[in-house]
Amino acid sequence: MNWSAQSIRDAARAGDYGRVVKLARAAAGLSQGQLGEACGMSQSAISRLEGRGTRSYETAQLSRVASHLQIPPHLVGLADHTAAIVARRDGNGTDVERRNFLGGVAAVAAAPALSMAPTQQAHAVETGQAATLRVATTAFRRLDGTTPSRQLVDTVLSHLKLTQSIAQDAEGEDERARLAAVGSEIASLAGWLHWDMGDNGSARTWYGASIKAARRATNPLLAAYQLGSLAQFEAHSGNAAQGLSLARSARKQLGLNMPAIADAWLSGVEALAHAAGGAESSADEALRTAARRAKQIEHEDTPPWPWVFSFTEAKVAATRVSCGARLGLPRWIASEQDSTTAVMTSGHDKQRALLQLDMASGYLAAGRLDGAFTVAARALEVGLRYKSGRIVERARAVRRSYSGPTPPKVLRDFDDRLHGVFL
Repeated sequence: MNWSAQSIRDAARAGDYGRVVKLARAAAGLSQGQLGEACGMSQSAISRLEGRGTRSYETAQLSRVASHLQIPPHLVGLADHTAAIVARRDGNGTDVERRNFLGGVAAVAAAPALSMAPTQQAHAVETGQAATLRVATTAFRRLDGTTPSRQLVDTVLSHLKLTQSIAQDAEGEDERARLAAVGSEIASLAGWLHWDMGDNGSARTWYGASIKAARRATNPLLAAYQLGSLAQFEAHSGNAAQGLSLARSARKQLGLNMPAIADAWLSGVEALAHAAGGAESSADEALRTAARRAKQIEHEDTPPWPWVFSFTEAKVAATRVSCGARLGLPRWIASEQDSTTAVMTSGHDKQRALLQLDMASGYLAAGRLDGAFTVAARALEVGLRYKSGRIVERARAVRRSYSGPTPPKVLRDFDDRLHGVFL
């Protein structure tokens, strides 16, 4: 595509970014439906975007489509938007805007949800070694989105060993409790890294260690979060009964007056567990609860640590996609693919790949083979880049679900790539 063509320049100068997309799509030889499938959007969403003219655009959708078509960002006005986000992040926006910015780079519902930083209240009482160790833990969590877990895990385990050693020598119960809380966070991160590597046995061990450390810290909020994290792991692993039992235990830790953000997140976890057990109506009910409670989050005070992360309706939509993939309900996936835009354009490549594989399952169940394996192939490449055993195994599961006649070329190419993988 000649990006300096007069038609492109005129459309970009007028602010008609939909026409820029249309011209680029036509040059690439793609139909609206094909572009939609490649970007996890519906054909009608692409049509609306292309016909939007000079009106305002949903930046996440525009960014996803522009990225796929390799349109230079300035031709669709994305450079200015990025600058605006940075300005808000640096302190010129509201608390809600800053929280939503952090949420944009957070993982989807399945991702570890510990904070980028402690709340002001927690930070006020956490000084000295515990605070310093937590800063390092936060740095490792940030690296997870762009670093293979195999490169991080040894350093994280050494960090945990150091924290445990310091805790043993700490003076006073309060300091030992603070260090135990930090150790709980690190153990949870170790569990997440092992899960990403496909080592589920070690992941379960470290999640269990994080729960024990949270209890030693006598922190019900942290214990509930770690119980919910293990529940989430079990739900994704197909252990429905265990996932639901752990989620109930997490709720008991919080009591009846739990904050909306905790209730919304745990409802999403419960939906995944119900889906793992094949209970469609129960999963749907839990998802509706999650969506209802997600609407109430912005009206609360600052979310309580450790729930200092954005949990939005877009994440509920992403959870419904995951549930739909496990239940074999392509209509759930089709109905939410536009709503997951914020998640699909987040900065966490691994989580985006997992969501793409869930979408691929929906396409496959609907008989859209080309779309399914085009999306799955893109997700597989992310898994190979980061050596993620979890992504690769999920890609294998998508492949196993197809047992039809002679496969199309896109599937043969997918097989060639997948069969040479040894992680």
